[in-house]
This record gives sequence, C-alpha cells and structure tokens, in this order.
Amino acid sequence: MKISADIRQLYKPVQPTVKQSAEGVSYLEILPAAGLQDIIYCYWQLKTSRPLSDPFIYRVVADGCIDIFFELNNPQDNFVMGFCKKFTEFPLDNSFHYVGIRFLPTMFPQIFKINATELSDRFENLINVVPNTAVFIADHFHSYLTIEEIKTTLDNYFLNLLSHTIFDNDNRLYEAIQIILKASGVVDIEQDLNTGISQRQLRRLFEFYIGDTAKTFAKIVRFQNILRAKPSSQSLRQNKLFFDAGYYDQAHFIKEFKNFYGVTPGKAFGR
Repeated sequence: MKISADIRQLYKPVQPTVKQSAEGVSYLEILPAAGLQDIIYCYWQLKTSRPLSDPFIYRVVADGCIDIFFELNNPQDNFVMGFCKKFTEFPLDNSFHYVGIRFLPTMFPQIFKINATELSDRFENLINVVPNTAVFIADHFHSYLTIEEIKTTLDNYFLNLLSHTIFDNDNRLYEAIQIILKASGVVDIEQDLNTGISQRQLRRLFEFYIGDTAKTFAKIVRFQNILRAKPSSQSLRQNKLFFDAGYYDQAHFIKEFKNFYGVTPGKAFGR
C-alpha cells in the first residue's frame, strides 16, 4: 500500500509534556516495523518506575492523530482517543503502565473504516469501536511482557491487518494534506487547497479521515511545527515568530497555543 502523500516524512507529531513531569514517570516512543511506518507513527509507553506519592495528571497536546491505548496491567481496559482540537488531561493512579499506538493522520479510518468525526474530542472504549482489536489486546497482553515483546505482538497484528486492508487513496484529499504539511499549516484554505473538488467535498473527506475540518487540522499542524522548533520565549518576542507562523498578533498566538497545549508558550518552553 502506498498513500499518495508521504505523511510520515512531512509530519512528526510531538507529545512533550511527560518530559517535564514528575520523577518516576517515563515516556518512550518505539518505531513500528518498516512495513507499518506509513500507517503508525509510533508505539508509545507511559509508565511509573515506582509508586508516586500523588496521582499523576497526564496532559496530551493536540497532535492531529488518533491513538489506541491500554493499561498493560489490565489490558481489558483498552480505549481509542480521537482527533482533539484542544489539549486533554487524564488523571491517572500513582502506579501505571500504559501502552499506545499512534496512527498517522487518516490511517485509523483507513484501516478500520470508521468515520473519524465519531471519535473527535473524546475517547471511547475500544470494544465499542473496533471489537476485534479490543479482544486481541485483552487476550494477548499482560504485565510481564517486555517492550520488545509488546512491539513484536503489535507489529504482527497490524501487518496482518494491513495485508487485508483496501485503502481509499483519494489523491484530492492527500494532495490537500500534503499542501498543509509542506506549508507547516500556514495556508489559505479556500485559495491554497484547490485540489479538484469543491470545498464542501473536501470538508467531507477531512471530517471522515482526519476528524475535523482542513482549517482545524492546519492550525494543529502549525502548532506542532512550533513545538518541534522549540523556540525560547525571548525569541518568540524578539523575532516575532508568531507572525511568520501566520498568527495575527502575539495575543492570538498565545490563546491558540494554550488551547492546544494547556499552558502558555513561556511555560511550555521553560523560559
């Protein structure tokens, strides 16, 4: 299978908040098998190395992706989190071991034939969305698996699933996505995304395969591009990078950033 836009090369979603969190919590991203890398951005692991003194709040920033995740100590608790247009906070216990699968934009609906808008801005028990995958996770994972065994089990499952999947490779959608990604989200939706279909048709495709409009997706791509750049607060002020990123002014930038991240840019970048 080859999608017409090379999303992986153009888009690398960042989840930075755990790196600033409490001691005793680690976050790790693992590449899937080569045959899955156009579909799955990474597998991830969020775990405690020791019981924490307080419950842990895990903040997920907006990244344009859909994730499956589960508690390795209780794999019957498995969920899917849809496209979110703002940050989400998960209150966790003081001891946990979560494993997740982060799908690149459009890939979860491609594989599972699920309308992404049905999952947008929320998470749902996986059994209610993709029952076969929920049962597989419940039956094949347990607390004493190593990260290598977890990766191998997930690789084998998704490679088999992929071999039976027929993709809707709509060039009009993927050309629009590629334009947004190459422009780091700084686009005029009506002028720049003229890919041969009406705005109404394009909106329908984005909502089904992404989970929201092209405009919202572009905003998140723009936000993610700033996260990868890791600017200091000083450089944001002095160089007016928010203008280069297509924001009207600093107040507009700060408001949108806080909506996607949960804190101001100054706090996020630690300066």
